[in-house]
Amino acid sequence: MRVIGEDYEWFVTLAELQHVTAAADQLHLAQPTLTRMLARLERRLGVALFDRRGKRLSLNTYGRIFYDHARRAQLELDAARRTIDDLANPAVSEIRLGFLGSFGSTVVPRLIAGFREASPRVAFALQEGAAESIGELVQSGLVDIGVVSPRPRGPTLAWRSLFRQRLGVAVPRGHRFAGAPAVSMTDLADESFVAMHPGFGMRRLLDELCAAMHFQPRIVLEAANLTTTAGLVAAGLGVGLMPIDGSEYAPGLSMLPLADADAYRDVGMIWDSGRPLSRPARDFVAAAAAVDQQRF
Repeated sequence: MRVIGEDYEWFVTLAELQHVTAAADQLHLAQPTLTRMLARLERRLGVALFDRRGKRLSLNTYGRIFYDHARRAQLELDAARRTIDDLANPAVSEIRLGFLGSFGSTVVPRLIAGFREASPRVAFALQEGAAESIGELVQSGLVDIGVVSPRPRGPTLAWRSLFRQRLGVAVPRGHRFAGAPAVSMTDLADESFVAMHPGFGMRRLLDELCAAMHFQPRIVLEAANLTTTAGLVAAGLGVGLMPIDGSEYAPGLSMLPLADADAYRDVGMIWDSGRPLSRPARDFVAAAAAVDQQRF
């Protein structure tokens, strides 16, 4: 039987949580109401969508097919609502902004503050994460714009450059390179590294710089932000690749410029080129690109 188009946010939530009580709580619905909604949908489709084990559900083959289509349909419905809202009330909207944690102290606050001077009624929903996870959120439609580094490889991700940062190596005081005017990646081939987890932009840059010099970094500790990385380096636990920017540095640490010509990271904004941005989001991208790099 043909299913008449409707909002399937409830089904997407239930499919992702796979638990009736948890989904009902998140959706602010009574559990019996959600159960009836699912039963009604399954009757209309003529098949069961879940394998049931008490209140725990597991998508079956039919359910996975319906979930994939329902999720895409929900994203399209959300995009339609945002477009209509732009036309009906362009002064009021929300921008869902994802960004790297290291940009949370200066870059993102300055971008938002500058934009809200001209558009004070635009709200922001913020999401921090690794570069890869922010790219995935943008591609899925859960985030409108991401502020990331380096430039992601996703073919559908549009890119607008904001600024470029030189990279250096952080070493603990008393290290053999402490006080040197600069070092190169080849000088670091025998060092132990404190690095970001895989999926983070700085980890990708470290791997690429080392690969260009024909060695693999010996990573002894992994962290999820530059503040922790700096602290671990300062404690003498290894050396770390970091931007030459003192905002994340810890006491007891020396920062040495890298002499390699490609030792920099590009910082920019990404969005899904296949999904139209709302008018406020487009204005935000344009305003951010016009900001003087020295403000960062």
